[in-house]
Amino acid sequence: STQSHGESVLRAFFLSNMAAHVPTQGMDVFHAPPAMLVPTKEVSPLEAAKGGFNPYVNNGGTAVAVAGKDYVVVAADTRMSTGYSINTRTTTKITKLTDKCVIATTGMAADARTLHKMIKARLQWYEHQNGKNPSTPAIAQMLSNMLYYRRFFPYYTFNLLAGLDEKGVGCCFSYDAIGSYERNEYAATGTGSALMLSILDNQVAHTNQDEKYRRQLNGVEAVDLVKDVLTSAGERDIYTGDYVDIYKIGPAGMESEKFELKFD
Repeated sequence: STQSHGESVLRAFFLSNMAAHVPTQGMDVFHAPPAMLVPTKEVSPLEAAKGGFNPYVNNGGTAVAVAGKDYVVVAADTRMSTGYSINTRTTTKITKLTDKCVIATTGMAADARTLHKMIKARLQWYEHQNGKNPSTPAIAQMLSNMLYYRRFFPYYTFNLLAGLDEKGVGCCFSYDAIGSYERNEYAATGTGSALMLSILDNQVAHTNQDEKYRRQLNGVEAVDLVKDVLTSAGERDIYTGDYVDIYKIGPAGMESEKFELKFD
């Protein structure tokens, strides 16, 4: 009938326009509650085809670490974004775990905060039971176990754990989302990491350079370097900016400072 045909046309119109906003599979838009027809967020056509739900979001940001013979420098920007919107300009991505160890995390801010709380809780239990803090390599292994335990629904985080080992040598550990990790002389993670790694390869690892040009940076030079690479990343990555938290761990203890980036 004419009425049935008209209803079919309207139904097709609603479904085509709502597919990008709310899941419609198994739902009659003509009898759904009004709240179900209000767009809640922009999703891609691929997400819409799958139902439009994604438990993860990448809030952006960049972290970098450089380790030396008696120091380690860790830095991360303080911008947190969702899409093209800046949620806050002053959230830290770095958490102090012990007097000789810190962790920097990019990815999903909610998962990062939860993970940092879980790590600190486990370290507190360890201190109560043993009367001391674990070493940085031991914390690195513990973090790997925690991430792998959640491998079927992982924390959407990409971590750098850095500090001094038992011999006082700087160490830096980089991770993927499910706990695979390795110890490096330097590492970077986050949305701006690809923009920094070539500079780190050149200035820290001295890749493809003659032996006579190779030398290890001291702590002051390492701090200047991370400022330079994060400034460079902030020029081209819209998710990196505002401020940089810098932590330096050395024989004299832990020092921190804040460095300003661009605000646009």
